[in-house]
Order: sequence, then C-alpha cells, then structure tokens
Amino acid sequence: MPESQSSGGSRASDAAISAPDTGSVVSDRFSTDELFRRLVAEADHEFSRSTRLLFLGGLAAGLSISLSFLAIVAVEARLTGEAAPLVSRLMYPVGFFFVVMGRYQLFTENTLTPVTLVLARRASIPRLIRIWSVVLFANLLGAGACAWIFASTGVFDAAMIDVGLHYGEHFVKLPWADVFWKAVFAGWLVAGMVWLNFAARSTTGRFFITFTLIYVVAAADLAHCIVGSTEAMFAVFRGTITWASFALDFLVPSVLGNTVGGVLLVAILNFAQTEQDTGARALPDHRILSWKECLLGERG
Repeated sequence: MPESQSSGGSRASDAAISAPDTGSVVSDRFSTDELFRRLVAEADHEFSRSTRLLFLGGLAAGLSISLSFLAIVAVEARLTGEAAPLVSRLMYPVGFFFVVMGRYQLFTENTLTPVTLVLARRASIPRLIRIWSVVLFANLLGAGACAWIFASTGVFDAAMIDVGLHYGEHFVKLPWADVFWKAVFAGWLVAGMVWLNFAARSTTGRFFITFTLIYVVAAADLAHCIVGSTEAMFAVFRGTITWASFALDFLVPSVLGNTVGGVLLVAILNFAQTEQDTGARALPDHRILSWKECLLGERG
C-alpha cells in the first residue's frame, strides 16, 4: 500500500476513535458541579491562609479598588454634558481589574468563594466570619488611606475635588433602605462576576466579564461598600460629612446589602443546582461537619 494511503488511513482511524458517538455532545463549558468544585477548592485555600496574608491581600484590594474612584473623577472632571457621568463610569472597573487579575482579597468577592465551603459543610460560620472581618477591615483601611491622600494632597485638582465630593456625599443623602437595595444588586453582580470568572478559560474572557458586570454596577448607580467607602471617606476628610454619617448611612447598609446579594442570590442559588456529593468530591480528605459544628465552630 502506498505511504500516502497508509497515512491517510491512519488519520481517518484516529479521527474515528476520537469522534463522539452518534447523538452525543461534547461540551466546552464547565458544568455547575464542576464550577462549584473549583470554587470549593479555591475556598479551601482561602481558609488555610494566615491572618497576616488575608490582611495584606485585603489591604492591597482596598488600595487598588480606590483607583476606580480616582479614574471616574479624573475623567468626569474633564467632560461636559449630561452623558459625562455615564462615560466616566466606564473607568469604574479599573480597580477591579487589579483585584481580579492580582488575586487580591476583596470583601464582596468573599461573599461567594468562602461561603461555598460552609455550604458544603467543610468549614464553620465562625471561621467564615473571621475571614470576612479581616478582609473587610483591611479593605476599609486601604480605601481610607487612599481617600486621605486624595483629600489632603495635590492629587485632585479643584475640578476633581468638586466631582469627588459629589460622589462622596451621594449615598449618605439617600434613605437607608435605598442604599441597602442598591447594595444587594451590586453584591449580586460582583459575586456573579466571581462565579463567571471561574467558568472563563482565558484572561481575555475574564477581562470582558469583569468589565461588563462591574460597569453595570457603576452605570446603575449601585452601592459597592469598598469603592463607596473611598468616596464617602474622601468627603469625610474634606469635612463635608461626618464619620457617623459615613458609618450609619452608608457603610452599614452597603455591607449588609452586598452580603445578602452575594450570599443569597449567588452562592446559595448556585449551590442549590449542584449534586449533594459535590463538596465531598471536591475535598475528599475533609470530613463533613455536623450542623452544630457549622454554626458554632469545629472541635479542637
């Protein structure tokens, strides 16, 4: 047999072996169970991190996320017309790119990833609260440091200060319930971004997922507790609002709303679509905690 025919026959044979059976479908997407297992594995890594590493990752996120405020203010201060805010908010995802690509610790991302381990009963609620507390404190510290620099140095010119104060005073003037519900949808979008980024197979895909969903947060004027804290603390340091107003009128409802949006509308709803043994298959070496241990903490 000629060599060309032999090689052609070999390729045909290989194709036949690798081809799917008639009627079957080869999916190029992760299933819900696969996505949840990936999240559980990532969450296990988060729970194993020391307080120091969690704090430093949270501080990096708080500092970086403040660049969203800087970018919006810089662009809007140089635009005119009714469309200026909508255009400037195209810059809102800037800080989130640092967080997503740099793998920093952002509180609103942590309303999804560590929660999956608790839902799978491989970690307790007290351990989850520890992660949330460390990350949230570090985020706010980083955001506050940048807000002080923006308010006290020459980084912002006069036009940027005016725009910055508009954003800083905006949410504290709204009713408490409005801030809460705006935060619920912001938390839903940010946690949804994390979920979809675990489904993405490329950096390009993660870029567009992050940009699209986070731009919606800005365009819809939703409340993100860390970016909004940078804005509000800028106004505090400029003397136009008080610390009490920042904490009670913005921080509390936004943190609660972001948490509800991330935990209830993303983590639990997605968990409800998985098989019961998904957590066990993701972490076969981890024992299942009792409900008492989940609520009160694991035995020593």
